[in-house]
Amino acid sequence: MVRNEVESNNMAKEKMNILIVEDDEDLNKAYQMIISSAGHEVSSAFDGKQALDALAGGLQPDIIFLDLRMPVLDGIGFLKEYEVAKHDATVVVFSNYDAQDEVDEAFSLGAHRYILKARAAPKELLRIISDIAHEKNA
Repeated sequence: MVRNEVESNNMAKEKMNILIVEDDEDLNKAYQMIISSAGHEVSSAFDGKQALDALAGGLQPDIIFLDLRMPVLDGIGFLKEYEVAKHDATVVVFSNYDAQDEVDEAFSLGAHRYILKARAAPKELLRIISDIAHEKNA
């Protein structure tokens, strides 16, 4: 009985609150489906402004998957306003473009990881979430 409680507690610690910030509606839905099917809580926004509004409204994600190129407010603009160092969320930026200057700027603004969308297969997204969960619970 104790073992089951410990396993249950460990699984509960692994459950993460994820915010997907992606302007492509189909990709946004796909990422939501992949991540929620693994048992995580998922919220989404379609641009940086919507994401900032959700955060100002009390959303407290453990991880933010952030597209760099979006309308209204892009990923770099979001990072400048969000001030990652003042929050607990781990920011993972992703893009269809392999633009090193954007990636460098995102890291300088507090992004934790970068992934090219072409490499963002379901297993890779879930591995990143698992890695971050272990880092946060270590």
